[in-house]
Amino acid sequence: MTSAAPGGTLGEVGAAHRQVLEAQDLLRAAVERARAEGRTWQEIGEVVGTTRQAAFQRFGKPVDPRTGQAMTAGLPDAADRALALLSEYAAARFERVREDFDEIMRRELDTERLASVWAMVVGSVGAFERFGEPVAHAAGDLTVVDVLMHFEAGTAVAQVSFRREGTVAGPFIRPA
Repeated sequence: MTSAAPGGTLGEVGAAHRQVLEAQDLLRAAVERARAEGRTWQEIGEVVGTTRQAAFQRFGKPVDPRTGQAMTAGLPDAADRALALLSEYAAARFERVREDFDEIMRRELDTERLASVWAMVVGSVGAFERFGEPVAHAAGDLTVVDVLMHFEAGTAVAQVSFRREGTVAGPFIRPA
């Protein structure tokens, strides 16, 4: 890997990624201003095309009522990492899907099983089209990310669980 900025299409990818990060920062700031004005999570969710719960989970800053301290939502980049893993899954790059698996997942879920599950999903709901908004939440020692996946003939929910150190403890896809 080189440290120089790539040109051509990779340069375009890098520029687009920077724009996405800047847009996410602008969106987060706009949501904070809307909340300061008294706007509800329902209103914000409607504007960004999600539920009030998903809007809260993405943008909210919950406070533990017992301590008054901000609550953490687990692994900070879990939503982005889940989308990256699921993108590899949808592109049938199953060895890449397994790269961050923990020891148990690597032993139990090989590329052939991943391919078989993906074939069953595509066989029941058609070709993959796009992702919905990821929603991350802490579940004990895990950070769990739920992502609605849209296919040509239906939807499915993907769930990716991460351990504290960032390894993948489980990818699951189930009917929506």
